[in-house]
Amino acid sequence: MYIEMVDETGQVSQEILQQTQEILEFAAQKIGKEDKEMAVTFVTNERSHELNLEYRDTDRPTDVISLEYKPELDIAFDEEDLLENPELAEMMSEFDAYIGELFISIDKAHEQAEEYGHSFEREMGFLAVHGFLHINGYDHYTPEEEAEMFGLQEEILTAYGLTRQ
Repeated sequence: MYIEMVDETGQVSQEILQQTQEILEFAAQKIGKEDKEMAVTFVTNERSHELNLEYRDTDRPTDVISLEYKPELDIAFDEEDLLENPELAEMMSEFDAYIGELFISIDKAHEQAEEYGHSFEREMGFLAVHGFLHINGYDHYTPEEEAEMFGLQEEILTAYGLTRQ
């Protein structure tokens, strides 16, 4: 999985960048998305607030914002079109590879790690996996969706070794 990471805060250690890369690759393998691409940007609460207002019309900072990428192509191609035109097939494959981007608030991660009594590393892993599942279609609007998403989230974090302490 290709992951572009940007630290807008200048506060993210190499260890956290590495952990984020590894846990997202691990999660991608778990749900069969190893061939996908995404971006992760680490932001401050101030920037998180701006993004939350812009994308979710919510006037406060949040821990992670997940933007699922859905290409808006009004043109439909059938299998024959793609077989006859390799350039078109490659272009469609590239559109399909990019799944979205996450914005993770470093400030919120610190606050929540302290509030929940676990490590900053665990909170950062949690936020990365939580956001990743959102951009792959998982949600928690209903009790059933919540049970599925949170169960998978905990399974990934535990298997990776980021348990609650």
